[in-house]
Amino acid sequence: MQENYLIDIARWSERPGARGIPSICSAHPLVIEAAMLRARREGTPVLIEATCNQVNQDGGYTGMTPADFTRFVGAIAHRLDFPRDRILLGGDHLGPNPWKHLPAEKAMAKAETMIEAYAKAGFTKLHLDTSMGCAGEPIALPDATTAARAARLAAVAEDAIRDRGGILPVYIIGTEVPIPGGALEELDVLEVTAPEAAIETVRVHREAFKEAGAAGAFGRVVGAVVQPGVEFGNGNVIAYDRSKAAKLSASLRRLEGMVFEAHSTDYQTREAIRELVADGFAILKVGPGLTFALREALYGLDQIAAFLFPGTRERTLGEVTEAVMREEPVYWGKYYHGSADEQRIQRHFSYSDRIRYYWPHPKMAAAVDELMALLDGVTIPETLISQFLAGSYARVRDGEVAPQAKPLALAAIDAVLQDYFAACRL
Repeated sequence: MQENYLIDIARWSERPGARGIPSICSAHPLVIEAAMLRARREGTPVLIEATCNQVNQDGGYTGMTPADFTRFVGAIAHRLDFPRDRILLGGDHLGPNPWKHLPAEKAMAKAETMIEAYAKAGFTKLHLDTSMGCAGEPIALPDATTAARAARLAAVAEDAIRDRGGILPVYIIGTEVPIPGGALEELDVLEVTAPEAAIETVRVHREAFKEAGAAGAFGRVVGAVVQPGVEFGNGNVIAYDRSKAAKLSASLRRLEGMVFEAHSTDYQTREAIRELVADGFAILKVGPGLTFALREALYGLDQIAAFLFPGTRERTLGEVTEAVMREEPVYWGKYYHGSADEQRIQRHFSYSDRIRYYWPHPKMAAAVDELMALLDGVTIPETLISQFLAGSYARVRDGEVAPQAKPLALAAIDAVLQDYFAACRL
């Protein structure tokens, strides 16, 4: 049986090569394509993750089940001739969160169905997150309850793949991050996870897995989610300060065979990401930062198309986006606050990038298709790239990126990915 690529991640620092791995948390096809292209250049596998709200047995906000997502990623890989055995699929925040409005037992039954679907669909990295209270429960649950529910889900996943063969999943435990979807408010400071809390989380989960008859699964727990002090709000980024995380980092010496997983690492500098990896935060979640870069590129192309072909379209992509988000505020309404003008800025330019939820919308997808069709085959003048897509200008001048719409969109995403892949090589 082939061994899980991540099973020995805690020992990567002892040998040449990668010391960590970026986790690409996006269902956008251009983001996934850019990630595969970058991984191929680097000669490494690519880790692509879906969240419980994004992909589940009910379809999530993408409309995809775990099996659908596996086929979706596989189709992109096939088109790019990217080896399927170099793709790692992960499930993030797997637990009752999408159904926490229900009583705990009903929500957990839904979570069991979800994690079974993830396991059967070939996801081999599973983050167990059962920390949230359900109907009638407190918002945050005691460690023992959280661990018992996580172990219950692990046991379901193990049963689902028992007779399937193939690669056994690794597990991630711990939940010291905002809820799936991001922080609900502007952030100023963050409290780094206490070393004792991280160690206790692992201890309690080890006991719970044993009690649930899933001790073997705990042997494949390779990481714990902690808060190293990184996050972003709508308009600000809290940068990594390794001095504040030094004690947490040192606690890994007491957690043999494990690394830390850091969420919300988006918008950190390459040097900060490098320090995170060096300090043991070897799994780096990034998602909104990638779709933020994609949105920047699409908006730049939108302005280029408006200049080159004035009056051709009834509405620009930016205008369609504003209309759709105002008509359907479900994905941003409780996250964006302030005056009408402040909310308008956030809808388009927030670091939280909640536009990412709207790209599959039929009107949005049609607007993007119209934009790309208008620019199809067009060699965009370097001077317009300098004006509207300055981040890719040097690479166009050097001949590294073609001055055309899709290569420019991919290049914007790749500029972010390069920081992660380079930082993971240390």
